[in-house]
Amino acid sequence: MEHPLSLLPIPLLTWYRENARDLPWRREPTPYRVWVSEIMLQQTRVAAVLGYFARFMEAFPTVRDLADAPEDQLMKLWQGLGYYSRARNLQKAARQIVADFGGEFPGDYAALRSLAGVGDYTAAALASIAFGQPVPAVDGNLLRVSARIMGDRTDITTAKGKKHFTAALQEIIPLDCPGQFNQAMMDLGAMVCLPNGAPLCDKCPAVDFCAAHREGTTGEIPVRPAKKPRKIQERTVYFLFYEGKVALRRRPSRGLLAGLWEYPNELADVPDPLSAWGLRAGAPEFAGTGVHIFTHVEWRMTARKCRLVSPDLPQGWVWADKTALRDQFAIPSAFASFRNLVEEELP
Repeated sequence: MEHPLSLLPIPLLTWYRENARDLPWRREPTPYRVWVSEIMLQQTRVAAVLGYFARFMEAFPTVRDLADAPEDQLMKLWQGLGYYSRARNLQKAARQIVADFGGEFPGDYAALRSLAGVGDYTAAALASIAFGQPVPAVDGNLLRVSARIMGDRTDITTAKGKKHFTAALQEIIPLDCPGQFNQAMMDLGAMVCLPNGAPLCDKCPAVDFCAAHREGTTGEIPVRPAKKPRKIQERTVYFLFYEGKVALRRRPSRGLLAGLWEYPNELADVPDPLSAWGLRAGAPEFAGTGVHIFTHVEWRMTARKCRLVSPDLPQGWVWADKTALRDQFAIPSAFASFRNLVEEELP
């Protein structure tokens, strides 16, 4: 009996010609544009990336421009996309490409895999889309589609599971259009074979041979373990004002939100951080609450605002006015709940 996944390429590519998403990096699929788009799309929805991609290409039209960019400018352009290590790795890889490859992207999977921040999936996407190499770009979409069509209950989150599905896809990826195949699988997973909620099987080109559809198991496949609960952190965020400016500090160079600017904050059970910071201020006032969810931790924040009686700040902290907040400093979206609070206080 023919394996159901082997029946996929022709109907999938026919479907893709009629239903492909119109995306800017597809209209002009240079290695640089494909690479930037793939990094931006990690952990981020396509709709959220479109504006960022356009601004990024305008600011850094070539890999050399990105390699030479000031880090603060790069972080400001990335502000709101989250997972900021992606942006730093983009620049590290750009510098590798300039230093080691003469400013030209290497054209094979192994060399692409050697770039900072480029894992198996991104290297495969680049190799197939930009260079026509028959390598399956195995992300969540390809894993979900493959597992459902095959009716396969292998855990897709394990290295063994990913290797298993990658091997199955390697057998069927068309040699003459691997990039189109990978992008078609991405679109099918994003638009039809949905991750949350019922898949739109009546619109799927694989409906006639999909095992999960035939067996009524699309709600059970793909198999993945239950997520561990996030760690909850209660934090107090301090909005410190002086003569039309607000205080910022830079986060440590490693760890969560590494190297970004933030409003000073501490765990809620830390006593009197203002004194610990050596600041003289009026009594802090309650100024609202906010919640931000990271991958493994949830911040539950209480805001306090106060006015300092002098402009002296701890070493490395800065004062920022409204213009500097808008144009210069990259503030993580973790603090987006308090944007209005800050804007109302600054002239």
